[in-house]
Amino acid sequence: MAPPAWSGSWTLSCRAGRHRIEKGGSVAGECILIVDDNEMNVKLLRWLLEKHGYAVRTACDAQTARTSIRAVRPQLVLMDIQLPDVDGLQLTREFKADPELREIPIVAVTSYAMKGDRQRSLDAGCDGYITKPIDTQQFPVEIQKYLRPRVA
Repeated sequence: MAPPAWSGSWTLSCRAGRHRIEKGGSVAGECILIVDDNEMNVKLLRWLLEKHGYAVRTACDAQTARTSIRAVRPQLVLMDIQLPDVDGLQLTREFKADPELREIPIVAVTSYAMKGDRQRSLDAGCDGYITKPIDTQQFPVEIQKYLRPRVA
């Protein structure tokens, strides 16, 4: 089944989607922020995440990501390394240096799979590293590993 055509309507706040839904034995409903400037990558990630019951917000640049992470407080950020205005690793360092944001897990999702890239991502503060192209079967399993229970 191919991803549906993208609709901008899901860029509304994830706050309404924070309720937890049991789906297929796993807990879904968590809000995930995708930071990626490639529309095709965003479409695929959004489709995979929504298919598994996650609420999704997107940002195509660093400024939008800064605004969104504060407004939405997602349970997970999927961070592209190559952004048009600021390097994704620099943006990760910025988020991890902020006491209000540092506990939000950030996973680098990148097509850069060169030697040392995984370690550079982890050194910048990323909690994980997923390479593109995305394995659509394994991706939801990987995402679930990074979601942390929230303390109220």
